[in-house]
Amino acid sequence: MGKIRVGIVGVGNAASALVQGVYYYKNVDENINIPGIAHVRLGSYHIGDIEFSIAFDVSKEKVGKDLSEAIFSYPNITPKFADIPKLGVVVRKGKVLDGVAEHMRETFKPVDSDDDITLESIVDELKETNTNVLVNLLPVGSEEATRFYAKAALEAGVAFVNAIPVFIASDPEGYWPKLFEERNVPLLGDDVKGQIGATILHRTLVRLLHMRGVRVEETYQLNVGGNTDFLNMTVEERLKSKRISKTEAVTSILPYGKELEKEGKVRIGPSDYIPFLGNTKIAYIYIKGTSFANFPVTLEVKLTVDDKSMISGILIDAIRSAKIALDRGIGGIIVSPSAFFFKHPPVQAPDDETARHWFEEFIRGVRER
Repeated sequence: MGKIRVGIVGVGNAASALVQGVYYYKNVDENINIPGIAHVRLGSYHIGDIEFSIAFDVSKEKVGKDLSEAIFSYPNITPKFADIPKLGVVVRKGKVLDGVAEHMRETFKPVDSDDDITLESIVDELKETNTNVLVNLLPVGSEEATRFYAKAALEAGVAFVNAIPVFIASDPEGYWPKLFEERNVPLLGDDVKGQIGATILHRTLVRLLHMRGVRVEETYQLNVGGNTDFLNMTVEERLKSKRISKTEAVTSILPYGKELEKEGKVRIGPSDYIPFLGNTKIAYIYIKGTSFANFPVTLEVKLTVDDKSMISGILIDAIRSAKIALDRGIGGIIVSPSAFFFKHPPVQAPDDETARHWFEEFIRGVRER
């Protein structure tokens, strides 16, 4: 089926892990099991079929550089784990909008002016580069900027993978899903769920307790890290959608999850920025429940992971899923991969049974979307 031409919005630490991940596994034997990737070949596409066609950023440190260089430019700190050749993809200036919070201006060093950047110019660039899939990796809280690039993807006929907690695929008003459906353009999202991240672990523990008859009474998840994501999220107003996304990913497992939320018995989300942690994320998960004869059950878990490598493999599968939808002429929300790969999909489903089963059926063509 050829190559998958991928565009990136936001050349930060997540983009670095994604680009490096593709090249790390570019020539891997599809008949062996490898860490981090469930499918070396997904449908017709090997990991090595992904190639990068265009990238947008607003940092003076990255605009104008080859993508292979920009992914290692300030303030990125994702460790180098793969050799990247010069890609011939020069990072282009994007639209700032709300993509740079006021407290992040010194860190992100945005361009002096973006007046020359319009929706039409972005659409033209996506078309000129024959981009198939556009991946949104902007900072948390980039509501306007995400909608801008979602619109650009829509106008260009490019599949949109929304990796951040802005509600496009899960838009409660249904505005964005309807537009992508009408234009027959694939849409996947929202807010990518890490391979073994805090959310997937928290969901699994809650599901285990519920399955074994324990009633969850209260729970929290506190996350700390030292990259720019955590610095960006020190301002609470940037976190509204993130908290909703992470909270609903966990409470959706329980039939009484909404009750716990209303009672203030659930607190989930980023908690602090600790610079010396670098790209390491540490999550503390606490769950208190009631078991047989009202005896208490308490779980306390600490998870330590590299923050961005955890999403690289997931994005590689999401990108290939988006291209499969394009090949099949399917537009609108691609429900099955969204349920499996994202924290806040349009349809929530248990990971281990329903969501994974849907995804596998989608890949085989048994399930349309």
